Amino acid sequence: MLFLAPVGSILALGFAFYLAVSILKKDEGNEKMKEIAAAVRIGAKAYLKRQYMAVSLFFIVVFFILLALSLFKYLPIFVPFAFLTGGFFSGLSGFIGMTIATQSSNRTAAAAMKSLNSGLRVAFSSGAVMGLTVVGLGLLDLSIWYYFLNWYYSAHPLAVGVDKIGAITSTMLCFGMGASSQALFARVGGGIFTKAADVGADLVGKIEAGIPEDDPRNPAVIADNVGDNVGDVAGMGADLYESYVGSIVATSALGVAAGLGIAGVTVPMVMAAVGVLASIIGTFFVRSKEDASQPVLLAALRKGVFVSSFIVAIASYFLVKYTLGAQHMGVYWSVISGLVAGVLIGLSTEYYTSSTFKPTKTITDASITGPATVIISGIAVGMMSTAIPVLVVCVAIMASYFLSGGATNFNSGLYGIAISAVGMLSTLGITLATDAYGPVADNAGGNAEMSHLPPEVRKRTDALDALGNTTAATGKGFAIGSAALTALALIAAYRDQVYLFGKTMDLNLMNPSVLIGLFIGGMLPFLFCSMTMAAVGRAATKIVVEVRRQFKEIAGLMEGKTKPDYARCVNIATVAAQKEMVIPSLLAITSPIAVGLLVGINAVGGLLMGATVTGFVLAVMMANSGGAWDNAKKYIEEGHHGGKGSPAHKACVVGDTVGDPFKDTSGPSLNILIKLMSMVSIVFASFIIKNTLFK
Repeated sequence: MLFLAPVGSILALGFAFYLAVSILKKDEGNEKMKEIAAAVRIGAKAYLKRQYMAVSLFFIVVFFILLALSLFKYLPIFVPFAFLTGGFFSGLSGFIGMTIATQSSNRTAAAAMKSLNSGLRVAFSSGAVMGLTVVGLGLLDLSIWYYFLNWYYSAHPLAVGVDKIGAITSTMLCFGMGASSQALFARVGGGIFTKAADVGADLVGKIEAGIPEDDPRNPAVIADNVGDNVGDVAGMGADLYESYVGSIVATSALGVAAGLGIAGVTVPMVMAAVGVLASIIGTFFVRSKEDASQPVLLAALRKGVFVSSFIVAIASYFLVKYTLGAQHMGVYWSVISGLVAGVLIGLSTEYYTSSTFKPTKTITDASITGPATVIISGIAVGMMSTAIPVLVVCVAIMASYFLSGGATNFNSGLYGIAISAVGMLSTLGITLATDAYGPVADNAGGNAEMSHLPPEVRKRTDALDALGNTTAATGKGFAIGSAALTALALIAAYRDQVYLFGKTMDLNLMNPSVLIGLFIGGMLPFLFCSMTMAAVGRAATKIVVEVRRQFKEIAGLMEGKTKPDYARCVNIATVAAQKEMVIPSLLAITSPIAVGLLVGINAVGGLLMGATVTGFVLAVMMANSGGAWDNAKKYIEEGHHGGKGSPAHKACVVGDTVGDPFKDTSGPSLNILIKLMSMVSIVFASFIIKNTLFK
């Protein structure tokens, strides 16, 4: 049955190619629409080229460090090469998704001239290319390594007592470090770029100059549109690629530890292949009537996700029954718990971020009294929104653990928790599509505004964009929820890795080393967010200064008689993002190694647990606060509380600018942070054990 994994990969990539070709055949619009789309496309590719060159240097350095550790017998020789492939496929998935997204914005605007559903279909198809590319490349990477290692270890006998499947999964686990590293650089760098440009464009354009969003007179408008693609598409694609493969390899490793052997590896990989087919089928159910209301559009997207989840739920029953046997049917119910948890987290996120519901409306009500109350209300909504996801994940952990046999076999319980994360991510192909379509709709709105298309076109793209804010928040909640479950599986895999080297772990809370690790781990997400928020602030300041300069010095700009220097803002954001992304990203990589060498392996266990708890809660709070602020602004722009240009609107714009780095830079990067630290701990476990100062 493992052959279904590469088959699923080919199916996903084949359907993604079909969708990409169908998008490229769509009408591109008039010459002005083509010109604007081309400017965004050139800026996005230029940014990614510079980012990949910078990240390549990091990968080369780490490759030789891992190679040296391999030559000194700390790691299997394949780990450095697995690290490279993980990073390569993670970056490739983001690049492909961004390439199609930049080709789709003007086509979405042109389609929206016909109907709302036409615009939705083009934007959603672009998102589906992203989603299916991520799962397709993920399964391809996993399949290549599994079959290669299986062949190698069959031809080269292992040491006596070493299990072949265990050796395979242990090595595969390490390539997740490459995917996680690439994802963190992409999320942090792209997030700094997009939010610096967005904040700069909004503060000067909307508040100071009083011009509409995406007005062509705004010098930062192209940089803002470029940022949507490099941050919310390329960064997100690399991010969820890492989540996807990380959950599968961690589950496979725990399956071996639970004594399930090859069957424990088969279930998560084949479930992922089934999820590909389910996601493809689900895409055909996403359609909308000519009704721009949020509930109707949400229902259109939900229908596709629910259909895909139902197919996975049915297929998983037979997969578990005929792979693991009737005695392990509890694993199936663990899968269901993950699926249900994902849906519930999504619904909770919709409630707290959609302008249809009370939480976001309370923020709009607060806008009447100014920016301060908008910010207070938005933070309160974000904090309140953490309760349901945390409780849902707690129930999913408890249910998965005991349903899979944790009461009698601890490792079986851990396998159940890990497989629930795979269940949650099994429909990633369509879940990511509902997320990735948002930036395309946003760019389509900008294209419509700058091309001076009829007002009804902008109304349709605004409806799609507002929905995109909700689905983006849902996607982030989904990624964060799965990260919490996957991080637990990775912590267990770290423990097993330590046991392989003949050491035992004492994770008793009364152990001073564990307490030290807990405190440091609990602090790291806050330190990381401080660094990334400050980075956005510094970069945004440069954009604000530049936009003000152009408004002041370029004659005829405000009258629309001359063009602004768009390239200047794009370059400022690019340089700032490349510079600012380095230190926060290195924090995740160096922290577990430093703590391990100075305090010991038990402290690393505490570090991972502390970071998982605080990182999960902080990420949910920041993502939902940002989403609620953004949709509160759009709710005002629909005509409530005075509409565009009113004091309430300006107050909500301030809230939105605070929420931008919350939801698109710091918040979504935290799920990568907690998993990357776990991956680094696993890869460097042997080195830490042999060189720690705390014996």
